[in-house]
Amino acid sequence: MLIRLSLALFLLVGMALVPAKPKRVIFFGDSITQAGARPGGYIMRIGDILAKQNKAADYELIGAGIGGNKVYDLFLRMEDDVLAKQPDLVFIYIGVNDVWHKRTSGTGTDPDKFLKFYEAIIRKLQAANAKVVLCTPAVIGEKTDHSNEQDGDLNQYSTMIRELAKKQNLPLCDLRKAFLDYDLKNNPENKAQGVLTTDRVHLNDTGNQFVAEQMVPFL
Repeated sequence: MLIRLSLALFLLVGMALVPAKPKRVIFFGDSITQAGARPGGYIMRIGDILAKQNKAADYELIGAGIGGNKVYDLFLRMEDDVLAKQPDLVFIYIGVNDVWHKRTSGTGTDPDKFLKFYEAIIRKLQAANAKVVLCTPAVIGEKTDHSNEQDGDLNQYSTMIRELAKKQNLPLCDLRKAFLDYDLKNNPENKAQGVLTTDRVHLNDTGNQFVAEQMVPFL
């Protein structure tokens, strides 16, 4: 009996000494996320925040962003770029190009198709036992008087993502709302860019830090 107790105690101590496997988190998106994995990017800044909280070892952060991607691009490459890595958690951060490219190149994504591809991505991730965080697309222009050319479309796509999160009971990182609120407080000159973005879309230093701070609570 004593030997069995000693063996059980030995096994428990041994298990306690084995470091826990870090949670693998993938950030799935476009050029904003591609830049987010570079020094100073929002993914790297999430790592910095975790390090300050002494939690860096608890997470493995992986960027899976490709410039120019729309929602159907994510669907087509998710097998190799996401599922093969067996993530525990995936942030889906897409939608800017689906709206932006309608005007710049005529290759955007219609709302019904956007929703269908988005739902298909969620289903595949959930089938692989990955948890999912939905993110609304932030801005295409930072003017606060509703005069950014594509505010209407961006609001529509963001609303679809919010409704999808509510319908499927999924966590929502509402970057659209967060950016609008921030610009209202910090853009008194009604500038089109330079507050959180470099070019109306891509993040500057402040923008990368801001996105990192919005996402960390969902870890």
